[in-house]
Order: sequence, then C-alpha cells, then structure tokens
Amino acid sequence: MKYRGGAWGLLEHMYVNGDFPFKFGTYMGCDAMGNRYYENRIDYPWGQQRWIEPVDINNFDATQIAPEWHGWMHHQNDATPLLEEEYIQEKLKHVEYGEISHNPFKHNIGHQEPYFLFHGMHNQSQIRSRGYNIGNPMVGLPPGAPDAYYTQPGSPYNKASHREFPMIGALDEDGGRAFKSEKWRQRLLTPAQLEAEKQEALTMVAPDIETAKPMSPREIAMAARGGNRR
Repeated sequence: MKYRGGAWGLLEHMYVNGDFPFKFGTYMGCDAMGNRYYENRIDYPWGQQRWIEPVDINNFDATQIAPEWHGWMHHQNDATPLLEEEYIQEKLKHVEYGEISHNPFKHNIGHQEPYFLFHGMHNQSQIRSRGYNIGNPMVGLPPGAPDAYYTQPGSPYNKASHREFPMIGALDEDGGRAFKSEKWRQRLLTPAQLEAEKQEALTMVAPDIETAKPMSPREIAMAARGGNRR
C-alpha cells in the first residue's frame, strides 16, 4: 500500500495495470530504476506467473525492463540477477589468471555510464537530443540537457575529446576575421586583397643572375643537399 502511494495509488495501479481486484506474488527484486519484479507459480498459468510493477505506471513500455531482468522475465532462466551476480563472484574467487591484467573491469561489457532515474528508461541511448541543444520532447529531455549515452574517446560527440584551436591572427585591426591557419587566412581575403598579394609577389626583385658569383662544384653539391652557399 505504501509503495503504491496509498489507497488512491493502489486503485490507479489496478486500473492501469489491469490487476483487478488484486494480484499476489513473491517479491523477487528490483532494478536500478525502481521497477519491482514478482512471481507466483501456483495461482497463475505459465507465462503469467512473472510480472513487473513499473515505477512509472503511466509511461511504461517493454524497453524499460532492465537487461539483467530480461532473461528472467522471458523464462530463459530461473535465477534472478542478484543470484547470478553472487554465483559469478563466487566462481571468480577460484579463477587463476595467467597474466597480469590492468583492466578495471571484471566482465566483457566494459565501461558503462551510471544509471539515473529518467522516466524509468534503461536504454540510455534514447536519452539524446534530436538536434543541437533542442532536447527531445519524445522522452522528456529538456533543451540544453546533456545526452546520456556513452561515446568512445576521440568521438566528436565526446566533449572530453574536443580541442580548442587558438587564433594566430586577424585581418582586421579590431580582431575581426580571425584565422587559425594560413589557409584559413587566404579564404578570408577579399578578391581585392588576393589580387594585391599576387601583384606584390610579382614585383619582388630577384637577384641579378649575371652579376652573381658563379658557384663552385662544391657549392652546387651543397645546394642540392639543401645547404647554404658561403
């Protein structure tokens, strides 16, 4: 009664969930979102002896069943996730590792983002914006809220991988048309400025070839290797 929010919550639960007048069973456990799982093998036929009481009765679908409880709900196994975890931890005590491992995870899943109660959604990939900072009204994600799904390091969607490119100069005196590279600077030039730079490059005075001192074979070889003439 207390878990369902009193007498009114109990009536709402029976009306929405269809468990009228009552459905009795053994409490088997709950998941990280607060969904509660029950079982009654005596009073209900096969396929109906296991059920879930969602934390949000008015906004629930099958994808909100936790992955660790999915197999139990579909009768793939009879052990609840707690019993499975205890069994795995007990067996790991007897495992001898041949090599030293610095892996922080003792399973093959790897990194997992921590769960948080967001409309009872276990599939964290659904908690993402439908556009840049516009949120997702389908799942109730407000604008500006961060996405919940995990991204690999180096991904453009991973904020930790974003690098700031400092500006190295600006074409205007007030700091306008700032550029990060020489190629960027050339793209910001106006056609008149591009033409002026070309004319300046053509008017550069080259050394007089006739008056220049001829190079010796040694100097020619050094110049071919990138050396300087002495």
